[in-house]
Amino acid sequence: MTVLTTNTNTTAHTAADTSPMVCPVTGRTAPPAARPAAPLIAPPAPAAPFAERYLLDPAVNADPYGYLGSLRDHDPVYWSAMHRAWLVTGHAQLMHCLRAPAVSAERVRPLMDAVPEGAREDAERAFGILSRWMVFNDAPQHRRLRQVFQEQFAARSIGRYRAFVERATRAMLSRRAVPGRIGDLVADIARPLPALVFARWLGVPQAHGPSFWYWNARVGDLVLGAAQEEREYRTSLQSLVNLDDYLGDLVKQRRADPKDDLVSAVLAGGQIGKSVSEEEFVGMLTQMAFAGGETTSNLIVNAVLALLEHPEQLAAVREDPALVPMAVEEAMRFDGPSKMSIRTAARDFDLDGRSVRAEDRLFLVTAAANRDPARFPDPDVFDVRRGSASHLGFGFGAHFCIGAAFARLVAGAVLDVLVREYPGLELLEGQHTWQPSLLNRALTALPVRY
Repeated sequence: MTVLTTNTNTTAHTAADTSPMVCPVTGRTAPPAARPAAPLIAPPAPAAPFAERYLLDPAVNADPYGYLGSLRDHDPVYWSAMHRAWLVTGHAQLMHCLRAPAVSAERVRPLMDAVPEGAREDAERAFGILSRWMVFNDAPQHRRLRQVFQEQFAARSIGRYRAFVERATRAMLSRRAVPGRIGDLVADIARPLPALVFARWLGVPQAHGPSFWYWNARVGDLVLGAAQEEREYRTSLQSLVNLDDYLGDLVKQRRADPKDDLVSAVLAGGQIGKSVSEEEFVGMLTQMAFAGGETTSNLIVNAVLALLEHPEQLAAVREDPALVPMAVEEAMRFDGPSKMSIRTAARDFDLDGRSVRAEDRLFLVTAAANRDPARFPDPDVFDVRRGSASHLGFGFGAHFCIGAAFARLVAGAVLDVLVREYPGLELLEGQHTWQPSLLNRALTALPVRY
């Protein structure tokens, strides 16, 4: 058999060349060589269409982040007919709202509109008190009200109480959190400690604590939307009036006999009765009393939960307790005590190409913005070394939480003691129950072994 070879000058065919081959013996053309079959690759599955869910759906309330992420990816400024509000979930878009004069914090009237008809007669004075809360006022009213507290809530002023907070933390833990004992971190420390510290700072005698904090809890039911039935509304409205009366008497007492407390310090500043009326001052104290315990309690619990669910992060903080302040900030970003704030459009304005109309409601969903990958790398990772306090857990701008330094101090003290002195701290198995709330991110209990 003669072996046929091609001349070295013959042009080579590449795999992409489909011209016919010529047989050097017969001169006939042959069909092009068959190409290797392309690997079989399944086409990408079509993305599941976005389906809106109710934000108080039990599954969403328990773990909102997956759904909020899909909502943000779908549309960071989404009109929800279900909630009758714009849901703002993107970090940049939410920052725009917090800066925009067209976005108003005044929402006492919508709260009033939600009161059942039978409870309206009790509501007039209570909603007059709420109208004096700085969080429900826009500039310039908000600035005028806030500035009387600014000095006392500054970090340098709050720092005076560090030693007291640390002593109170250790004393409470020594009584309620014996190493090896099973307990509930919410009831044992996260709820009572901020209440104790804030009441001490405000000037509320320890004997008055039970009534004082009962009224605060019921005010929370009203402001956070937990009150639904007429009886619940009546109880909440009356509790706000009782709290206002109590704090009004306390202000009179401190005028006559100043002490080392917040009320006395603000009175000594000389602005009450001048730039701010005494009635306004008392109304703002009811806001401070409500906010002083709730936010800090939830921050403590959520921070401890995040550390216990991420053992490598807990180990890092134990190895270097100087990371405690960063752990507090990361907890605020990763799973903070507040999921959103509610605003109203004071006038028509444009938001990310959407036409927002006057009177439209806006849900500023900080829980989603704080996990926006456009702002935070690996946003669903809890990392105590992230080193960024640019989260929106305490708000931003004019409405940045005035109590942020207090919350940081108390939460930091609890984490520091637990990390240093409770090496056996561990979660108990079981499902966690979260309070149903549009606004707050709050566990009902956190079973642990100390």
